[in-house]
Amino acid sequence: MKVTVYHAEDCDRKKCTAFRMAKQGLFKIIYHLNQIPGGALVLNPFAEKAVSPEDREMVMKNGLVALDCSWKKVDKSSTIFKTYKYHRALPFLIAANPTNYGRPCILSTAEAVAATFYIVGQKDIAEDIMSHLKWGPHFIILNRELLDAYSQAETSREVVRIQDEFIGGE
Repeated sequence: MKVTVYHAEDCDRKKCTAFRMAKQGLFKIIYHLNQIPGGALVLNPFAEKAVSPEDREMVMKNGLVALDCSWKKVDKSSTIFKTYKYHRALPFLIAANPTNYGRPCILSTAEAVAATFYIVGQKDIAEDIMSHLKWGPHFIILNRELLDAYSQAETSREVVRIQDEFIGGE
């Protein structure tokens, strides 16, 4: 498991799940965009393609990059999103973290990383990440139906279809 987190230092370190995971040796924190590993999948909420099981090989071989920053301060045109090739957005999920509990799509960094591993078929890694947070296992329980469905999809397009059906879309 190779998880790199670009940290913009926009958050309270005491509440930051990225720093907690780094202390456990699970995530590597970086502070410069040029430190992002080439070929890694970058989680990007503005990406046109959703994370899906078809990304498994890339994630396992080249790693995963999460961006820990204030999404209120970042827009689509940020240089963060222009530098790397493989960007994916997470599909609809519900936050279980104490700051945003019950809010859709406002996940902590640990939740986003765990969701990605679950969706690409690495459920054990996802559960291990969440086991390091008191509230973490509840994230998997709260989203199990969706995570299982997304992990059974074959393509990004199928993941989006499952998401749309769940939220009452197309």
